Formats: sequence, structure tokens, C-alpha cells
Amino acid sequence: MSPRADAARNRSAVLRAADEVFVELGVTASTEEIARRAGLGIGTVFRHFPTKEALLKAVYEQRLEHLATRATTVGTGDASPGWFREFFTGMATTSAEKLILADALSDLHVDADPEVTARLRSVVGALLQRAQAAGAVREDVSFDDLIALLIAAGRAAQATADASTRARLIDVILDGLEPRG
Repeated sequence: MSPRADAARNRSAVLRAADEVFVELGVTASTEEIARRAGLGIGTVFRHFPTKEALLKAVYEQRLEHLATRATTVGTGDASPGWFREFFTGMATTSAEKLILADALSDLHVDADPEVTARLRSVVGALLQRAQAAGAVREDVSFDDLIALLIAAGRAAQATADASTRARLIDVILDGLEPRG
């Protein structure tokens, strides 16, 4: 049975607010702040997410789902020549925030839903194949290589507040992914 429309709206508002608060204030931010930003009572937050860990996990999984959705469409149809660079750059700049959530969940010994991670692996694997077929990525780059480089780019983005330095570091990684020739 589907949740009532108001319950679905409230859950969505909590997730949006929690994502915003965790990015802005860190994962130690209070659930009261999340409730305030969602425009809801603390009881509503806990009705949807009985623990802060459950809320962190839901926010993280939602980010993974958004990434998977984006990865399924990028590089298809009339994609611009630089589609892979644009996708990777966007991933690297937003993955710093995702890594904060992932680190917090790891510290709590909480794993993302295996179905969510399996879907993500599948669509990113297909994206890598499209990029290699389009000549945007070297043929010898494996899925695990790509994931490691995305994580490295995210960590680099976390380590510097300077946008030009961040962009240069991401460009260095992307240049290394391009076919030699």
C-alpha cells in the first residue's frame, strides 16, 4: 500500500532538509534543525526515520539513486562531445558531500541497501562502456579504476576550498583517463 500523499510529501521534505543540513552543518547536526528546515515537527521526522542513522542512510541512498538515474541517461542520444568530462566533473564536485555521509555511515557500521549499490554499479558500468565506445575513456580503465578515481577526485574536492585548484585536480584525473594517442 502506498503512503498517503501528505506522508510522502513530509518524507520528501525531511530528506531534502536533512541533505541540506548535513552538507551545511555536518552529520552531527541536530534532528531538530532538520525538522525546522523541513517545516515539520520533530515527531514527524522520527515517524519516518526512527533514528538519526536511519535518516543518514536514507539521505545517502537517495544521493546514490540520483547518481544512478543521471548515469543511465548521460552519454546517450545527442550527447555533447564533452559529456563524460561534464559527468565526471559533476560527480567529483558533489561526491565530496556524499563521501561525508558514507564516512559517517561507515563509522556507524551501517551499509547502504545492496539493491541500491548493485543498481549503481550496473549503470556506472554501462556508462563506462559508453564512454570507452565513444573514445572518451581509455580501453584499459576498469570499473574499479573509475570508482577509485571518482573517490579520489571527491577526496581532492573535500581537501581544497579553492574552486580553481579543485577544477585543475579534476582535469588532471580526466586527462589521465583519456585515450593515449
